[in-house]
Amino acid sequence: MWGYVYSGVLRGIDGCLVRVEADAGPGLPYFEMVGFLASEVREAKERVRAALRNAGIRLPAMRITVNLSPANVRKSGNYFDLPVAAAVLSSLGFCSQERLNGVMMAGELGLDGGVRPVAGILPLVWAARNAGVCRCVVPEANAAEAGLLEGIRVTGVRSLKELLSMLEGGWPALPEDAEKAIVQTEERRPESPDFSDVNGQLLMRRATEIAAAGMHNILYIGPPGAGKSMTARRIPGILPALSREESLEITRIYSAAGLLSEKSPLMNSRPFRAPHYSLTRQAMTGGGRIPKPGEISLAHRGVLFLDELTEFRGEVLEALRQPMEDGKVVISRVHDCYCFPARAMVAASMNPCPCGFYPDREKCSCRDEEVRHYLRRVSRPFLDRMDLCLEVRKPEFHEMTAWKKNESSGEIRKRVERCRQVQKRRYKDEIGILFNSQLDSRELARFCSLEKEEKKLAEKLYEQMDLSARAYGKLLKVARTIADLEGEERIRSRHLCEAVSYRLAQSSVWGGRI
Repeated sequence: MWGYVYSGVLRGIDGCLVRVEADAGPGLPYFEMVGFLASEVREAKERVRAALRNAGIRLPAMRITVNLSPANVRKSGNYFDLPVAAAVLSSLGFCSQERLNGVMMAGELGLDGGVRPVAGILPLVWAARNAGVCRCVVPEANAAEAGLLEGIRVTGVRSLKELLSMLEGGWPALPEDAEKAIVQTEERRPESPDFSDVNGQLLMRRATEIAAAGMHNILYIGPPGAGKSMTARRIPGILPALSREESLEITRIYSAAGLLSEKSPLMNSRPFRAPHYSLTRQAMTGGGRIPKPGEISLAHRGVLFLDELTEFRGEVLEALRQPMEDGKVVISRVHDCYCFPARAMVAASMNPCPCGFYPDREKCSCRDEEVRHYLRRVSRPFLDRMDLCLEVRKPEFHEMTAWKKNESSGEIRKRVERCRQVQKRRYKDEIGILFNSQLDSRELARFCSLEKEEKKLAEKLYEQMDLSARAYGKLLKVARTIADLEGEERIRSRHLCEAVSYRLAQSSVWGGRI
C-alpha cells in the first residue's frame, strides 16, 4: 500500500513544501529513506520505528520505503519524524489516506512517542498556506506560533497516540485562534527606556529624532560617559508601533532562528540588537552549515546598535556595507541561495581616540599616530553609509543636575509617527519604499528636487566638503526628513544647512586623518 502527507523544510527564512511518501510492500523486512537527506533526517527512521513501537504499533515484516520529494532539494532539520510516521501508518492501513489529503505535518518524535517542538514552524505554515494546504499538524508547543497566520487550520499534538486517534476519529475544533496569541503577547510587552531620563544633549536628541523619523543610520562620536549608549538604547521607544504585516515579517525571522517564546510568539515590538564587538562576520550577517539569520537580520525593522564601533573587527564592519545599502543579505551555497531581509536602522557609537578625550589635550595623551591608527579602524566606505555623524560633547554640570522635566519618548514618538505618515502617503505608489532613507538616485531626483537657491547651496556644500555621490544623496535624504518633520513640502536652505551640520563631525574628526 501507499500513503503520503506534506511536510516542509526551512530554506533561510522561507519554507519549502516537501511531499513525504511511504510504500509498504512484500520483500525482506527493511526501512529505507531516500530523497537527498541530511544525516539527521536519515536518523528519523530509527526514531520513528522506536516511537511507533512504544506507542503500541508494531511494524509488520515488510519492506518500507519512504521518499521525500522533490529529490533535488536537500532535506535537513528535525521536521520529518511526525510526517514520516503518519505516511508509514497510512501505507500500512492504520489510518485512511483520505484524512491525510491536504495536510502538512512537522515535528520531532521522542522514542516514547511524544511529539517535541521544532524551530521555524511559522515559515513552514506560511509556505503550506500559500500552496493551498488546508490543515497543519504541529507539536502542541508550536501551536500558538503556527496559529498566528489566518486562512489555515492548525492542530497541535502531544504524542503519536493522540495523532492516531485524530486520524481515526476526526480532527478536533480549534481551541484558540491567532487573536488570543496576539493578546497574550501584548500583555508581556516590555517597557523601553524613556528619553525623559536624558538630561541636556539637545543636539543629540534632535539628531536621534531625525534618524528615527527617516530610518537613517546614525553615528555618535564623543568621550566616554557623554550619553551615547544611553540615547541609542532609547531609540526603539520613539519608533512607531509595528503593523500586523511587519510583526509577522519579524516573527518569521525569529522563528527561523529559533528565538520565539512558546507562550507569546508574536513579535509586536521593534527589535533592538546590541551585539558584543567580539562577534564574528558570520554571526553578524548570517550563515552556517544550515544558514540562519545574523544580527543585522534579527534587527530587521528595528535598530542594530554597534557600541564601541572601533572595537569591531574590520571584516565584520565591511560585511555590513552591502546590507546597509541593499536592505538584505544574500548567502550563496553550492546547492542553494538564501536571502535574509536586513532593513534595519544602524546606530553606532565610538570614542575619538584610544583614551576617548581627543581633541581635549588637557585630558588626551594619545599621540597623533595613535589617533590616526584608531580612526582607520572605521573605513571611509563604511563611514559613507552613515547618514548622520554627530560629535557629542561632555554634558555640563548644570545640565546634569537640572532636574527639570525632559521631553518623553511618547512626545517624540508622536512627531516621528506624523513624519512617517507623510512618507507613507508620498511613497504609496512606490514598490518597496517606506522611508526617506530607502530612496535611490532615480527617486532622489523626483522626491528631493531643489529650487534654484537651494541647488546653489547644495553645489557649494558638495564642493567645499568634498562629498562623494553617496554622501550627497544621504545629505538630501536627511534634509527631506527634516522638511517632513516641519511639515514642509519642499526642501529649504535651512533644512540643507541642518542636514550638513550632522556630517561636520566626519570632517573635524576624520579630516586628513585617514
